[in-house]
Amino acid sequence: MSDTSTAAPQLPIEGELCTVAIGNFRTEAGADIAETAIAFQRWGVFKGDPHGQNNVLLLEHALTGDANAANWWDAVIGPGKALDTDVWCVVCTNALGSCYGSTGPASTHPDGNAWGSRFPAISIRDQVNAEAALLETIGITRVHAVLGGSMGGARTLEWTLLHPERVGFALVLAVSARASAWQIGIQSAQISSITRDPDWHGGDYHGTGRSPDAGLAAARRIAHLTYRGELEIDERFGTSAQSGENPLGPFRADDQRFAVQSYLEHQGKKLTERFDASCYVVLTEALNRHDVGRDRGGLNKALHSITVPTMVVGVDTDILYPYHQQEHLSRNLGNLLAMSKLSSPVGHDAFLVEARQMDRILRQFITLTEHYAAEQADSPRNDC
Repeated sequence: MSDTSTAAPQLPIEGELCTVAIGNFRTEAGADIAETAIAFQRWGVFKGDPHGQNNVLLLEHALTGDANAANWWDAVIGPGKALDTDVWCVVCTNALGSCYGSTGPASTHPDGNAWGSRFPAISIRDQVNAEAALLETIGITRVHAVLGGSMGGARTLEWTLLHPERVGFALVLAVSARASAWQIGIQSAQISSITRDPDWHGGDYHGTGRSPDAGLAAARRIAHLTYRGELEIDERFGTSAQSGENPLGPFRADDQRFAVQSYLEHQGKKLTERFDASCYVVLTEALNRHDVGRDRGGLNKALHSITVPTMVVGVDTDILYPYHQQEHLSRNLGNLLAMSKLSSPVGHDAFLVEARQMDRILRQFITLTEHYAAEQADSPRNDC
């Protein structure tokens, strides 16, 4: 959108899911997605210049998250909370490729059927560019800050590289600068669990009356072990048997389980009730392709080129994105605002469940951005 007027952006009713058409979208790899739409929600009143200084905080959700950030981050979003909606306008989109309002493989193709296997592979960069197109369509070309964890952290990092002129500050939580071989391996195993399910049908199971639920549940069981800390899982379950079952009998049986098996099966079943398997595959593949150094002269050169003041947060017990990966970010970012450690036995998911620590970290981030912005405004200009 070339119009740079200061008209108020087109925002939905607070908390209401809104889906916006952004037209045909071309992916980084050269595929086309016709009639693309991105869904989003907002909380708080917009204030300021949609093309300059304003109060927009753009939140990025994790892999199976959605635009309803006030639900999955309820402890920190709202009046008087760390992301104070009396002060800030909090906006959260649903990622391209997901199944919560934005266009993805489970969405309806222009021909009336599901996209299915016709939906192309996408990258984190594609998700960010689609999100940028959404913001431009509703009349916002700059935000005060972008914040996100896990896949949302990867999107946040890419925002600082793809559209630095549109971002005032960034908060990157629990992610790395690129997918490691271990991450690609564990994520590829999850994809394989789904695509080897007999009900996968090459990704074209929509409309068949069946879906690869067994594969998706298995993928979630694998993933969940990387989301939670080893110490927490062992402390909760140890080698205990599931109530009424005996996993130590003379023959192994599927219905005679350790307690941790029952827990993981429950997590898998919950996901099949709310998420689409093909979307899980597309989003997981996007994480496999995450590499901020690709076509930018390598990892450290790309990180050093980041001019957006960025705060980095890691979890000390994170198995999926170990803390040393956030330390690598902090050492190489071109404009490090701050570094913080979240200490928790929970592991990767700590940024979603450790409410007290996240409250402190987010308040620190907001304060730092305000002080930094004030210092920049007060700095004398050299007009010579």
